[in-house]
Amino acid sequence: MSELDFDTKVFDKEYIAVADRQEPIVRGGRHLFDRLPAAFDGVRQLGVIGWGPQGTAQAQNLRDSLGDAVRVVVGLRTNSTSWDAAVRAGFTPEDGTLGEMYDVIRRSDMVILLISDGAMAESYQDVFAALRPGATLGLSHGFLLGHLEQAGDAFPEDIDVIAVCPKGMGASVRALYLQGQEVNGAGINASFAVHQDVTGRAVDRALGWSVGLGAPYTFRTTLRSEYLSDLSGERGILAGGVHGIVESLYRRFRDQGMSDEDAFRHSAESVTGPISRTISRDGLLGVYRLLDADGRKVFAEAYSVSYPVGLELIHEIYDEVRSGDELRSVVLAGKRLARFPMGKIDQADMWRVGQKVRADRLEDDIPLDPFTAGVFIGVMMAQIDALLEFGHPYSEIANESVIEAVDSLNPYMHARGIAYLVDNCSITARLGARKWAPRFDYALTQRAYPVVDDEQTVDIEVFGEFEDHVVHEVLRVCAQMRPSVDIFVE
Repeated sequence: MSELDFDTKVFDKEYIAVADRQEPIVRGGRHLFDRLPAAFDGVRQLGVIGWGPQGTAQAQNLRDSLGDAVRVVVGLRTNSTSWDAAVRAGFTPEDGTLGEMYDVIRRSDMVILLISDGAMAESYQDVFAALRPGATLGLSHGFLLGHLEQAGDAFPEDIDVIAVCPKGMGASVRALYLQGQEVNGAGINASFAVHQDVTGRAVDRALGWSVGLGAPYTFRTTLRSEYLSDLSGERGILAGGVHGIVESLYRRFRDQGMSDEDAFRHSAESVTGPISRTISRDGLLGVYRLLDADGRKVFAEAYSVSYPVGLELIHEIYDEVRSGDELRSVVLAGKRLARFPMGKIDQADMWRVGQKVRADRLEDDIPLDPFTAGVFIGVMMAQIDALLEFGHPYSEIANESVIEAVDSLNPYMHARGIAYLVDNCSITARLGARKWAPRFDYALTQRAYPVVDDEQTVDIEVFGEFEDHVVHEVLRVCAQMRPSVDIFVE
């Protein structure tokens, strides 16, 4: 059995042909909720620790899915500012579903640790000490593994260590789950990992957790592969990259004579609106094929000058994550934030213009700008190629580079603004976007756009491999397992 294969006694595993590989998955759906008691066999209490974006969504989804089969309890610090919010969501100390975090950990058979990465790095030893022997520790991010390796430490040997990592922000995880009450199969895809299995039940508990969250399909990864691709992706096309791309394009279009409003429509609105919707429905090739002959020429030139810039930056980001530098920067930032909290990044002229544009928006009037499409897809393909080069599974690459963007993050950006989403991500993602967005902006402005705008010779050979790239077949297969409804944003 390969590292990414698995056996399950509760759910139906199938293999999908993803380009030249066979990858095992489990399809979700509410019709499987009656299998959850078997998947969580031996778990009487499930503690969800933290009330951030993922904690909020996961605690409510699992409570709703598990019903009376497993008690879902939220654990928070006694003085947590989130205590009242958890109570409003129906978790209360009176009925035993809300308590102090370490008390909840000690009393739970399975603990899903969803506190911030910085807090995890500071408190993991106390968390480990509170876990029962034979308990299951669940993570939704591989950050802690990377931190332990940097610190020369390890997980306790007498516990299961698993992960379920939804490929979308917490608000999407909850919103699509609620839509699933009406349309079976609505949800956010997830990866899962089993790092330690001392009970023999780790795989089924991880799959039950994913199905209980509402994931339409769940694919296998490893904790290390997950944090390398996740941290790189959010610093790349998912958050930092897209933020830098649209800022650079906004200035370029405005410098070429567009009004502020039109520059915003041709940059940010175009990416989060028609470009993302077309990718979601018809793939990356669908965007290119939607253009006329002149538009395809513009797309190809924009792609050709942006792809090399993106590839270089993604390689640098990946090296910084793999070396531990990005993880250390998150831990160090946690010590500064009490004194120097992160301010919002929506105060620049561009984002104030965006508020007006969204208020007056006519969806059918948003242009699918071919230059913007070429730049965005060029950088997205650079991330895809970098993750391919580093050996990540096709499913993980497709989700971390494309599906999470167009089916989860970008719809929120379209409704609220790109800066809004960045300001409401995890602390780790917010830090990464703030650090790397200016790098994408600077590199594209200084090195990519002048080649086209100054009528220099564009190396169109860079575009030559686009139409025959393996990712198009990967996306075609993965698109068959996308959420069965489009996300709504309240």
